[in-house]
Amino acid sequence: MGTVILSDLLSEILIPVAAVIGIAFALVQWVIVSRVKVSPERQPSTTTNNNKNGYSDYLIEEEEGLNDHNVVVKCAEIQNAISEGATSFLFTEYQYVGIFMVAFAILIFLFLGSVESFSTKVQPCTYSKDKMCKSALANAIFSTVSFLLGAITSLFSGFRGMKIATYANARTTLEARKGVGKAFITAFRSGAVMGFLLAANGLLVLYIAINLFKLYYGDDWEGLFEAITGYGLGGSSMALFGRVGGGIYTKAADVGADLVGKVERNIPEDDPRNPAVIADNVGDNVGDIAGMGSDLFGSYAEASCAALVVASISSFGIDHEFTAMLYPLLISSMGIIVCLITTLFATDFFEIKAVNEIEPSLKKQLIISTVLMTVGIAIVSWIGLPSTFTIYNFGAQKVVKNWELFFCVAIGLWAGLVIGFVTEYYTSNAYSPVQDVADSCRTGAATNVIFGLALGYKSVIIPIFAIAVSIFVSFSLAAMYGIAVAALGMLSTIATGLAIDAYGPISDNAGGIAEMAGMSHRIRERTDALDAAGNTTAAIGKGFAIGSAALVSLALFGAFVSRAAISTVDVLTPKVFIGLIVGAMLPYWFSAMTMKSVGSAALKMVEEVRRQFNTIPGLLEGTTKPDYATCVKISTDASIKEMIPPGALVMLTPLIVGTFFGVETLSGVLAGSLVSGVQVAISASNTGGAWDNAKKYIEAGASEHARTLGPKGSDPHKAAVIGDTIGDPLKDTSGPSLNILIKLMAVESLVFAPFFARHGGLLFKIF
Repeated sequence: MGTVILSDLLSEILIPVAAVIGIAFALVQWVIVSRVKVSPERQPSTTTNNNKNGYSDYLIEEEEGLNDHNVVVKCAEIQNAISEGATSFLFTEYQYVGIFMVAFAILIFLFLGSVESFSTKVQPCTYSKDKMCKSALANAIFSTVSFLLGAITSLFSGFRGMKIATYANARTTLEARKGVGKAFITAFRSGAVMGFLLAANGLLVLYIAINLFKLYYGDDWEGLFEAITGYGLGGSSMALFGRVGGGIYTKAADVGADLVGKVERNIPEDDPRNPAVIADNVGDNVGDIAGMGSDLFGSYAEASCAALVVASISSFGIDHEFTAMLYPLLISSMGIIVCLITTLFATDFFEIKAVNEIEPSLKKQLIISTVLMTVGIAIVSWIGLPSTFTIYNFGAQKVVKNWELFFCVAIGLWAGLVIGFVTEYYTSNAYSPVQDVADSCRTGAATNVIFGLALGYKSVIIPIFAIAVSIFVSFSLAAMYGIAVAALGMLSTIATGLAIDAYGPISDNAGGIAEMAGMSHRIRERTDALDAAGNTTAAIGKGFAIGSAALVSLALFGAFVSRAAISTVDVLTPKVFIGLIVGAMLPYWFSAMTMKSVGSAALKMVEEVRRQFNTIPGLLEGTTKPDYATCVKISTDASIKEMIPPGALVMLTPLIVGTFFGVETLSGVLAGSLVSGVQVAISASNTGGAWDNAKKYIEAGASEHARTLGPKGSDPHKAAVIGDTIGDPLKDTSGPSLNILIKLMAVESLVFAPFFARHGGLLFKIF
């Protein structure tokens, strides 16, 4: 079959070294950001030549010559309020999620342990009947441990991201006083801290878990990597609650703030007189940062687990080729190094001098990382794989060459770039689709909504073709393993993708702080420009997340079908077809629950904001402070209460279907939810993103066309605000949560597959 160039010892050194380099790089970026002091004291001036990024400039020296120390004090106060609000919410959320985590861990142990009546005896392996594998009880214990590891890492990823974002927001605002380039670099470096910490932590914990489990499992790699799938389940289950809970929180506050503040009272966005403004800015951090961090960690963990499970029953696992087995982790390690080099292009090699350079700079990050990663994948495939090997393909072994696996990973990587650019085209106000949506606001909110929905549906076409081509090519070359590594290819530049994604909410918060601190109009223009670019990059990030979720869930689906010993999934079989049609319905049921939750919470928020404007004397005049705490409490209570039903729907569906209807019906449910969920998720995210940027297009007034629709407060602007408000729960709650739904149900089905295969289908057995 051929030998691997890279030795086992060297691969075991390179993976943790890459992770440590990623963590070290993140800490360096953190130190650089921390040089921007959120305090009114004059910093000692320096005259070194290394002044490109502005850290040695006098902090509060604005171009107009203003030097108001009170502005800096206000920034610090607002930053503390946002940080405290976000921390308080996440601690509350994690208390509830922690209870679920323990309960579900017990459930995993009981279900998997009962497969062989909690026997401690060795048993014939699932795929190699002539070999003996560890007991079902061992599988139950180690699956539970890996679930807890994944869950804790996911929560840590989200929490760490939130702390970084709330640390950086005011610093970005203050840097905007010296120029848009300085503010951009501060926000981007902060995003990079989150990106590299998450990518490196995810890789390091998975690597350590594999090596610790190996001490017990020894040569039983089939059992070892089956137990490791719990890591992906833990990551995604926490991400679901983070995305849904955080999404409900942020959008309830956002909708309430916009409808009453901008439409009814005609006051600017993030005006300190608006009672919901602190809750809105807290929401950006708990939804768009913490939720997104957990989400992308979950995708990474599941893609790795899907690849490892298939590899363990291929020649890598059968012949115990550890370096080839760790191919998915080697790709992720190379990704960290590539993203590190890519980040330097934005922070050190080039400088942003004008507003119109922001978006191209972020796009260059995607292109550079993709090009460099293609070379990186080729190197890893050459040194980390035998020249020829076999991959498990539904009962048979398919002969594959290392260059074929390179193409699988590369096509996933480039499909991600295509999805990213198509998403940008449909959501950036630099292109005609969003400008057409903005133009439709001339005749009111109804036409704006019609144009926006049409844009979202149309934006699905090219990403679906990109995913379809990726699936066909990768499956043709390397069966289900090809699809799993294609998903990993799409996620290989996760550190850069997260840096770009986290940059958006940080910039949004920076703009809010500038408005609340009473900084000049020019500062707000700069932060608005950063925010508009951030909206587009956030949409690109969601596109990556949805595309990778489609590939990941298909790979997990393949692993589930193999593990559950299903020979074929025949849609003409009634058992399968009923599952298919019910599965296709689930994304709509889930979206209905999350949209209704945001609507109910927003209703309470609107009523509270109106009450304060009507009953607090001097609030609109700015002589009295609003009661921010009540609005924060409304968002917190609503999100904690409302995140449970959608979460229960996703987590319980595979358990109920598998137990009562069996593995064939469950395979139909998984296929249906995947096909339906991807379409709904892409259209929802892009519709919301387009409405948001259509509003910003009118507000910025950067072109002659935009100026004919403005200014703020005009009828077209009010119509755009209504569209943006409708789109908020679509792009930040329902859309992003759907990609977790499709992959979480798949990985949960895979983890519980031994139980379903042995004891499932109770109703069909009775009748």
